[in-house]
Amino acid sequence: MASKYQYENVKVTLFPEGVAHVELYRPKKLNAFNRGLMLDILQSFTDLAKDSSIRAIVLSGSGRTFTAGLDFSDNFLLEEQPDKDVARLAFETQKKIEIFQQAMSALENCPQPVIVAMHKGVFGVAIDLCTAGDIRYGTKDSFYTVKETDLGLAADVGTLQRLPKVINSASLARELCYTARIMYADEAYKCGLISKVFDTKEQLIEGALETAKVIASKSPVAVVSTKHLLNYSRDHSVAEGLQYTAVWNSVMLATEDIPKSVQAFLTKKPAVYANL
Repeated sequence: MASKYQYENVKVTLFPEGVAHVELYRPKKLNAFNRGLMLDILQSFTDLAKDSSIRAIVLSGSGRTFTAGLDFSDNFLLEEQPDKDVARLAFETQKKIEIFQQAMSALENCPQPVIVAMHKGVFGVAIDLCTAGDIRYGTKDSFYTVKETDLGLAADVGTLQRLPKVINSASLARELCYTARIMYADEAYKCGLISKVFDTKEQLIEGALETAKVIASKSPVAVVSTKHLLNYSRDHSVAEGLQYTAVWNSVMLATEDIPKSVQAFLTKKPAVYANL
């Protein structure tokens, strides 16, 4: 289906079921991140977040690999400015890092669930990106590396904050971040970084879209609320999460979607929910 969302480095395809498929689209550069791709990720997810007809999003990479990480031929974070005061240069660099952080966090901040479908190489910034998603799938030939320590820096746009909460071992998270070693699909599945493994990229995309369409068929009040409450509860205590959920649902329980869902269950016919 033709898309009204047009970007230079990101391709968006819309499906009538309420699903958007976003592809990193720099195949000749192995989808490596330059300034343009970073800004297009930020803009596309900001735009899709405002579109209530979109109820679930799949993110994948075009071409041979998910992403090769940073594009060092366009090192926009460390542009040389030898005549600039070091303190002022630091403030300028901080602003660039914060924009990059916002681009990665756009997946987490958009209300729709995001399924990240990864094949072959998932390098460096790709870990920052995928851990900001809700669900992660991979191909059996996918491999993952927190590459930053090999490059002389600490990961700074999400990996150190999200990876330890995504996988089931703080020890493994630290090992991966300290050593920059490669983790293959079987280990990524066992530790919880990805929840499904597919034989081919084609099967990966098909499976991700199938999950997205299932999510899109549900009440948007229920799905958006669930994502919001999961994210809140992850960053707060159990008691705080329960209290916040009680306040949230004290309003949301009045939605028309509940009787519609009950009726659909009783009649065995799919419910039709209004957009938010």
